[in-house]
Amino acid sequence: MSDAELTRLAEEHGVATTYVDWRGDRVTVPTDTLRHVLASLGVDASDPRAALEAHWNRQAARLLPPAVVARSGRTPRTPLPEDARAWVELADGSPARLSPTLPLGVHLVHAQRGDVHQSAPLLVVPERIAVPGTPPEARLWGLMAQLYSVRSRVSWGMGDLRDLAELCDWSARDLGASFALVNPIHATEPSPPIEPSPYLPTSRRYVSPLYIRIEDIPEYANLDPLQREEIQRLARPLRERGRTADLLDRDAIWLAKREALSKLYHVPRGPSRERAFQSYLAREGSALVEYATWCAIAEERGADFRAWPRRLHGVAELDVAKEAMRLWSHVEFHRWMQWIIDEQLAAAQASARAAGMGVGIVHDLAVGFQAGGADAWMYADVLAPGVSVGAPPDEFNQQGQDWSQPPWHPCRLAEQGYRPFLQQMRQAMRHAGGIRVDHIMGLFRLWWIPEGASPAEGTYVRYDHEGMVGALLLAAHEFSTTVVGEDLGTVEPWVRDHLATRGILGTSVLWFEREPDGSPRRPERWRANCLATVATHDLPPVASFLSGEHVELRDRLGLLTRPVQRERADAEAQVAAWRDLLVELRLLDPAVDPMSEPAVVTAALHTYLARTPARMLGIALADLVGDRRMQNQPGTNDEYPNWRIPLTDGQGEPVLLDELMADPRRVEVVVRALGPLPRGSLPNRSKDSSQNSR
Repeated sequence: MSDAELTRLAEEHGVATTYVDWRGDRVTVPTDTLRHVLASLGVDASDPRAALEAHWNRQAARLLPPAVVARSGRTPRTPLPEDARAWVELADGSPARLSPTLPLGVHLVHAQRGDVHQSAPLLVVPERIAVPGTPPEARLWGLMAQLYSVRSRVSWGMGDLRDLAELCDWSARDLGASFALVNPIHATEPSPPIEPSPYLPTSRRYVSPLYIRIEDIPEYANLDPLQREEIQRLARPLRERGRTADLLDRDAIWLAKREALSKLYHVPRGPSRERAFQSYLAREGSALVEYATWCAIAEERGADFRAWPRRLHGVAELDVAKEAMRLWSHVEFHRWMQWIIDEQLAAAQASARAAGMGVGIVHDLAVGFQAGGADAWMYADVLAPGVSVGAPPDEFNQQGQDWSQPPWHPCRLAEQGYRPFLQQMRQAMRHAGGIRVDHIMGLFRLWWIPEGASPAEGTYVRYDHEGMVGALLLAAHEFSTTVVGEDLGTVEPWVRDHLATRGILGTSVLWFEREPDGSPRRPERWRANCLATVATHDLPPVASFLSGEHVELRDRLGLLTRPVQRERADAEAQVAAWRDLLVELRLLDPAVDPMSEPAVVTAALHTYLARTPARMLGIALADLVGDRRMQNQPGTNDEYPNWRIPLTDGQGEPVLLDELMADPRRVEVVVRALGPLPRGSLPNRSKDSSQNSR
């Protein structure tokens, strides 16, 4: 076998044969990796020469690519022979010519050459979407929170959609916030154990019922006192635990909520409510039936469909239809829960906008979904088998990362007009003012890891970014949604430029903004088209960062690759460098000790953020209240309670949303650091008058 021919075969299919690592060195991808990844793409690489010739023959026989993507106002490009003709079948079935006036949407392009007729999806997508904060002086700022950690006195042990609505209303009316960015609230397992990570969902298309506020379901008002007491009896122990700093128990919360939801599901709905429910079911169509069928089967057989009998692996199998009919009452229950969530999501966004938020709720979008989950079952025909998505080794994860999620098959996804991806985007944006796309570089290339290999033995596979980004922008245009891309880490420079020209904001994190010599970057040298923050959910809160607690934590967990003394010294040097710059910029008194006065330094860091040209500024709620515990420690699973930590203050005492709203003085030091707020200064409200008056 010729290595040159294998290399050519891989490159023809968008598989990288070399890449530049985090040290700047050129790395050659092992041949075993290339063969495995090609096999996942459906290419037999045992004879590269024969595979190349077969590939070229198929290409020569094609009149059209897998999908044609055109930006609005441009004529779609179909490089056809002179004796071929092409025309368009619009989404509504009407014919049209190839022209720059085609409407936005997913259409069908036809090509004819002699007796040969072929067709392919045609995506007409926006050139760019509107960027918030235009003109630049119209600064937007908002809170960032892990919603599950933001509890109130009446929520069931974890934050829910009513808590989100209250957080938005309060932060907009009292503080002048324009948005609230929350963790992904994608669907989780339908029965315990519940995966705690919001970035490893079973589905990105649907939402976790864990976030339902039971008492906000209209049918709750129709219960008699005894029935209400039965439901409140389920809630009381969860509320009691929710007033402590104890770790969140999603399993207990879901078991209680599911029992309450089951009771409410059987309460008769009035005529208008029933019409609304049926309208929702009609809108969602077969996709919701498929998702609910997965949930119903998963409750019996487990949440990994790969462990189910083979006859149930295909969503279109006859045996699956039989199971759906047998379990139809359960299928309907899961469809009903998604309707309830949809209503509460809409109410939360409406509350945010009514309170004066210019953007409203910004939902985080996970990179992918579980390999045995609902989306993987529903979209199996457009996923690549035998590989998972992750990241190559870098400075912070020197073994690389395996995220245990299946990647889209680039060609099959294109052949379906990017509809599966587009469906997920539309669902995520339906009731959102904005969306944050985690690891947005994955729309350009993803790190594929062969099954059984280490993350370091993977390689990059390219996607048609015009199609991926185009589908994202099409959904954003339809729902007037702001898009923020998480573009941290190793990113090809042209990728950031492309995203900026399309109206997608990047993400700039203060601790990572350094000059080539490692010194902190001055605020005027930051880019404007970004969401600027001090840290992320994968980094320690400011108070912990300043004290160096995060170094001691990683040392205890065995995550350090260097002596702890060196790590501690580097962390102290980094804090000292930022302190010196803050002092130089007259944002911090030289007498302030970062370890003993973290709130003052936190305020100074956010004043620094306000000096940057960034269009959006994000303040972590954890930093507002002085929380010290990390929500997620990368590189750990059970060694650290990732994604289960409730909001607490600097002393480790729980902070409830009710208390926070009643006493805005707890947060005004940091909020005032941003300077003049969009609608005036922070009001001085009494404890009673500061309560939400929804």
